[in-house]
Amino acid sequence: MALKKVSSLRSSLVPRAALAVASAALLTATFTSACTSDNGGSPTSQNLTGRGPITYVEGKDTTETGVVKQLIERWNASHPDEQVTFKEQSNDASQQYDDLVEHMRSKQSNYDVVALDVPWTAEFAAKGWIQPLKDSFAIDTSTLLSPPVASATYNNTLYAAPRNTNGGLLFYRKDLVPNPPKTWGEMLGQCQIARDNNIGCYAGQFAPYEGLTVNTSEVINGFGGTFVGADGKTPTVDSPQARAGLNTLVNAYNNGDIPKEAITFKEPESANAFTQGKLMFLRAWPSTFGDAGAESSLVKDKFAVAPLPGENGVGASTLGGYNAAISAFSKNKATALDFLRFLISEDAQHIIASGALPSVRASMYDDPALIAKMPYLPALKESIASAVPRPVTPFYPAVSKAIQDNAYAALTGNKSVDDAIVGMQKGIETAGS
Repeated sequence: MALKKVSSLRSSLVPRAALAVASAALLTATFTSACTSDNGGSPTSQNLTGRGPITYVEGKDTTETGVVKQLIERWNASHPDEQVTFKEQSNDASQQYDDLVEHMRSKQSNYDVVALDVPWTAEFAAKGWIQPLKDSFAIDTSTLLSPPVASATYNNTLYAAPRNTNGGLLFYRKDLVPNPPKTWGEMLGQCQIARDNNIGCYAGQFAPYEGLTVNTSEVINGFGGTFVGADGKTPTVDSPQARAGLNTLVNAYNNGDIPKEAITFKEPESANAFTQGKLMFLRAWPSTFGDAGAESSLVKDKFAVAPLPGENGVGASTLGGYNAAISAFSKNKATALDFLRFLISEDAQHIIASGALPSVRASMYDDPALIAKMPYLPALKESIASAVPRPVTPFYPAVSKAIQDNAYAALTGNKSVDDAIVGMQKGIETAGS
């Protein structure tokens, strides 16, 4: 199945704390000009009517159907004078990021439309590197799911078109638990069933990397906590809600509801544990559906999926996916804008959804043909509807590091939950100073 190989579904970002610290002064100096992009000297006010060939830049297309190639061929067939060329980056998120930063810092015009991992969008917007989609550059997002739109919005302005999205799912053993839990309390209350069957109860991705930021964010958001204010700078994580969320995770690890080996899990290890029948519940991206349903899986016909649990009902998944943005230095921005509008069209989104990349259009999740191919779509639609973007901040790498470092310290017993929350608060405050 295509699902097994679609690494684009796993939105990952290697933390880059050193880069965030080094660029903090630059961010402070450019923040005002970046947010007032209509000034005559700003790159965002130039080349607004330019038309002609453009280049679309994205990480390696690993979909079996060749989604990006299909999209570009569909566009090029009807735009002979405005052809799009695909600049395919590597499959490594940190290398993609470095490549984009290098081109933007040097104000090169050969990257017209760039695919941004969702956490990068605010940083690129704050630095004035991408075109605000307002006034004559406004796009219609009324048919799109609102959380992906929020992930492309910074300082109350849309800066990118959500191209594909993603959300976390709760994989569960339907042979052991016929009805999926809706809350953390309900889920952890069923862990005795796992013990009776000599398997682990629950796991996610708890190694000290971006996956831990995602898992920590989901439980804190699911309990009503937040990380930064609307300005993308002010830390807000020091709250009773955030403490309750992190405490739930830490207690589950301490009492064995989360098996001790899960502290080393990234996506492959956690998926392997579930497919080998060693877990009753797993938080994972939809790509794990292909692994769990494979012939080699020991749970092939024994699992199902549901939205993630929260404190009192459906939880708050962290969003993944790509946002497509127009470079502020593009010479052909009118063509680039039309290409963005094409990417969110029903035609383009059907190509994206058929390639097992979660669509940003709500209608795709109700398509019977797509559901037959990807049975997880109804659960994913519900998950994305209540999803929360990772902290929308121009200092995301440093904010992510503050979250994962302190969460890991709490899980391993090197910090209390209170100290970990205070550490996150201080780390986020330092990231923006």
